[in-house]
Amino acid sequence: MKYGHYSDNQFPTFNHKDYKTNLHGFRCPEFSPLPDGGKNIAVLGCSHTFGEGLEQPEIWISQLEKLLNNKRLRFWNLAQPGASPDMCVRMLYASEKVLFPKIIIVCWPAWSRRERLDIYPISITSDDNSLKYETSVTDQNNFLKCVFQVEKFAEYNNAVVFHCFAQDIYMIPDTRYVLDDSSLRSCWPVWDNHHGADARRTIEEKPDLARDGIHYGTKHHRTFAENIYNRFSSKIK
Repeated sequence: MKYGHYSDNQFPTFNHKDYKTNLHGFRCPEFSPLPDGGKNIAVLGCSHTFGEGLEQPEIWISQLEKLLNNKRLRFWNLAQPGASPDMCVRMLYASEKVLFPKIIIVCWPAWSRRERLDIYPISITSDDNSLKYETSVTDQNNFLKCVFQVEKFAEYNNAVVFHCFAQDIYMIPDTRYVLDDSSLRSCWPVWDNHHGADARRTIEEKPDLARDGIHYGTKHHRTFAENIYNRFSSKIK
């Protein structure tokens, strides 16, 4: 099925000359032929989850996969630079009859972003003039619309959703699995609130950045993967 830019059985194609991707421009294996057996995990997000400035093993998805150490689970990184919550939904729907995902992990981008479906889809970030009439209220409601669409997809396809955040943490009501105490941005440096002997309270003088000097670096990604693992490892199976 395909209507406009939405499809349930094919992915659009992106070009990333500086990264090793599959034929559709995603940092994951080819979609066809799909391996038999196992369970597919669709991971959605923006450039932080795509892994801008990082090698494949350094991205939090790869590190989470290593921590889980479950060969039945196959991770598919469907994130794209500049993605909005709208685009995350569109990529999820494209995966329905390609990957048949039973686990969905969304690392939500900033809710101020939108996707304009023109002749070609256009990712609109917060500094774009076309967003000048948007407000925190419309941002929130657009985001919750996208959460609803992801949750309904999961309900219809008998899948489970885990929510986490690239930068800001947003309240998501009435969902089971939300990492709401740290984002990829806020997870490092680690500063424990307790006063035990094992409290981590190292003062960091330099930011941890990826090799592009913009996106979050390996310490953020490693800590974020650990946080997701510690919270949800018994559920991601």
